[in-house]
Parts: sequence; structure tokens; C-alpha cells
Amino acid sequence: MIQSMTGYGKAVVECDDKKITIEIRSLNSKTLDLNTRLPFLYKEKELEIRKILSEKLQRGKVDFSIQTEVNSVSKAQQINPDIIKAYINEFKEIVPDASDSELLSIVMRLPDVMAFSSKELDEDEWNKVVKLMDEAVQNLNEFRVSEGKVLEQEFIQRIGIIQDLLVQVVPFEKERIQTLKERFTKNLEELAAEYDQNRFEQELIYYLEKLDITEEKVRLKNHCDYFIETLKTNDSEGKKLGFICQEIGREINTLGSKSNHSEMQKIVVQMKDELEKVKEQVLNIL
Repeated sequence: MIQSMTGYGKAVVECDDKKITIEIRSLNSKTLDLNTRLPFLYKEKELEIRKILSEKLQRGKVDFSIQTEVNSVSKAQQINPDIIKAYINEFKEIVPDASDSELLSIVMRLPDVMAFSSKELDEDEWNKVVKLMDEAVQNLNEFRVSEGKVLEQEFIQRIGIIQDLLVQVVPFEKERIQTLKERFTKNLEELAAEYDQNRFEQELIYYLEKLDITEEKVRLKNHCDYFIETLKTNDSEGKKLGFICQEIGREINTLGSKSNHSEMQKIVVQMKDELEKVKEQVLNIL
């Protein structure tokens, strides 16, 4: 079952005096590129948070954030006036004409404007955060699986088109042989020179063997079948699908170079177009 690297997960928990919200967003990346945004109180746990996320998320550009919101009972005593003034002064240096009320509405949404009574993270609260992380990651993975199902159907459709186009090559392949033979014969006749018919047949066979695409057709079909098989495995194999796409592309390119027929070349162009669309989406597979 394939999973998209694009996803979103969110989880919320209520503690004694605050609401904690965890959000995880992910986009495609060759490796795990993890960016964390944490309140001051959780900074001491950043390495542990990164370790937990690295074990649960294989790849992707991941933005992880923890947001805290104090409840109405404790909000008044937890306002941090020094931080608020510092924020407002900094904004005024950038936008001198802005009013204090306008800036205050912006500043109150920024980190650390609320001063917690406890300077150290409570162990019980941290345990809740760890469980909340698991929930957010689970929601993220469910989103990824859902997106992966959509991509899987698109892959099956486009690989199926490539296989159908491969079948369409066959009539032109037979026609091509006769056309080449007639063209060579006509050219020899125009030269008005005597030639050995047996030798001509031997040379023609040799030339046609160089243009034979039987092996390419077999390999292309096998690669397409293998791509579909890989989609159906239990694990998400984004890198493996990328390698298979490279092999599919190699066979399509060889078909194009050997085609020597305008209609076959048109079919090859259509194959390349479908494959490019597959390759673009494969980059987003976990």
C-alpha cells in the first residue's frame, strides 16, 4: 500500500491550565527534513521530539509544531508584559505608523507572550505530549494513506495506457518490415545495377535484426507489470517505483530509436508523456 509524502495530522489535549495542540505537515523530500516550532517550555525536549519523529516518519519535509493556549482562569496572571512590549517595539521599528492596538492583536498570537508559572516541564504534561505526538503522527499517516490510494489509481491508469500503446505498436511493426524491404528494392532498381538476390536477403535480414524490438517490448511489458505488483505490496516503495520508472523509460527510448516509422514514433511520444506524469507523482511517494 503506497503512501503519499504529502499529509497533515493534528491532535489536541486539555491539561490542567492549558490546551496543547500538535500539528504535523509534510511534503515530498528525498530524506527526512524535520523543522520544529516549539514553545519555550518544550525547548529542552527538542532532541527527544526529533528522535521520536525520526523513528515514526521515514521521509518527507516535515513541519512539526506545538502550540499552547492557557485557559481563562489562568490567562490574566500569565501574561508576559515584557515580551509583549519587546514585540511591539520591534514591530514599530518596521511599521512606525501602526497603532498599539493593531500591533497588540498580532503580538498576542506570537510565541512566549504568556509566561507560565512553572519554569520546568511537568512530567505528567510531557507524557501527555508524547501520547499526543503519537496521535498526530497516526492522523498524518492516515492522511498519507488516503492520498496514496488516489495516486495508486492514477498510476494504474497511466501504466495501463502505456501497456495499451505497446499493443498498438504491433501492426506498424509488421508494416515497417515490408515498407523497408520495398524501399531497399526500389533503391537498388533505380541504381540499375546487378546484385545478388541471396546476398540482398541476407543483408536485409541483418538490418531488420538491428531494428527488431521484440526484446524491448517484452522488457517494457515486464517492467510495467512489476510496477503494478510493487504498488500492491504492504510497504510504500517510492524509491523502488522510481527505479522501475527509469527502466520503463529506457525501454521506451530504445523503442523510439529503433522504430523507423512515423506512426510508431507518435506512439512512443505518447508513452513518454504518460511516463513523465507517473514520474512526477512517484516523487511524492513515501
